[in-house]
Amino acid sequence: MARRLIQSPEQLALLLKSSRKAAKFTQGELAARLGLSANRFSELEADISAMTVARLLALTQALGLELSIENADASSKASAKKAGRQPATW
Repeated sequence: MARRLIQSPEQLALLLKSSRKAAKFTQGELAARLGLSANRFSELEADISAMTVARLLALTQALGLELSIENADASSKASAKKAGRQPATW
């Protein structure tokens, strides 16, 4: 999969769901790999904000994805500002 810039929980949820479908996993199959009920997995897929970081890492691994965090470059900061968003700061 190509590198993706994720800027919202909704984008992350969509990416994970589309990756699951592309890998031809049902919610139940992936839930079993993660030690969850299909119902709980469905809830997490619908509300990604309820997912823990540990669960997110397990899910990305099960889907064959990697999670990477990088410093935003000047162009990313400029495009975020132009779109009316503040770049993340810690």
